[in-house]
Amino acid sequence: MTDKDAYTKKLEAQMKEWQANIDKMRAQAEKAQADAQGQYEEHLKELRAKRDEMQVKLDELQRNQTAAWNDVKAGADKAWDDMSKAMQDAWKRFS
Repeated sequence: MTDKDAYTKKLEAQMKEWQANIDKMRAQAEKAQADAQGQYEEHLKELRAKRDEMQVKLDELQRNQTAAWNDVKAGADKAWDDMSKAMQDAWKRFS
């Protein structure tokens, strides 16, 4: 397995985990009182946008040739860091 394949599999697994967390937060939002629901929805909107950015980077990784892989990986790493931070911040707010 190449570095690219391993990295792609790692991103795919993380994307599934993030989606599961977003689904859990959405369930919490549905149970929240009306005033808190707006806050939940705003945070979920942000997380979905970050997740979508991460998916774009993952798609780019899967399409690119080995020579461009390092450039695309750098962008994916940044998107990964952004998504991780957004997810941590959201869990702090939802907890």
